[in-house]
Amino acid sequence: MRHTDLTEQSVAADPISQFSRWLDEVAAAGLPEPNAMVVATATPDGVPRARTVLLKGYDSAGFAFYTNKTSRKGRELSANPRACLLFPWHAMHRQVIIEGPVAEVQVAQSERYFHSRPHGSQLGAWASRQSVVLGSRAELDDRYARLCTRWPDGTAVPMPPFWGGYLVIPDQVEFWQGRANRLHDRLRYRRADDGWVIERLSP
Repeated sequence: MRHTDLTEQSVAADPISQFSRWLDEVAAAGLPEPNAMVVATATPDGVPRARTVLLKGYDSAGFAFYTNKTSRKGRELSANPRACLLFPWHAMHRQVIIEGPVAEVQVAQSERYFHSRPHGSQLGAWASRQSVVLGSRAELDDRYARLCTRWPDGTAVPMPPFWGGYLVIPDQVEFWQGRANRLHDRLRYRRADDGWVIERLSP
């Protein structure tokens, strides 16, 4: 797949606009789950962990995703509220890396998103004690079945108190475009007092 070179002159003045441009191109190319991203967190003493989640919104404020807040990532973000996001668009020889502090999404916004999810996914949020050891698959399936009886299809499911969103507030965003001989283009937006500074990094 052929792409134009990534230059300081060709990119948008801010990383949110540039991200939107690339995300649109990835979606237009038909890549599956273009909003899938790897979220990396760490404990206060520096033990890292990464997992894949889905981006569920972004704007000038940051990049949002939703999860069980008692999960390992939730606990780590509570203790060490910084994260790194990675969008691995391998088929297009591209990746985007976003780093910054993390804030919790307001409850009202989390509730709006929660109630936009399919009914089964809403029940699944209640059923899963995310990251907790299960005795068997049957334990999870039985819990889900009981929830189906409690909140049958067509009834309103309240958002669990342990569930909600996080917003990664970017202080730097790197756009990576593959090129021949491993001499890739890497442009980093770094937040400055008066906006964004664009820097080229060695591949």
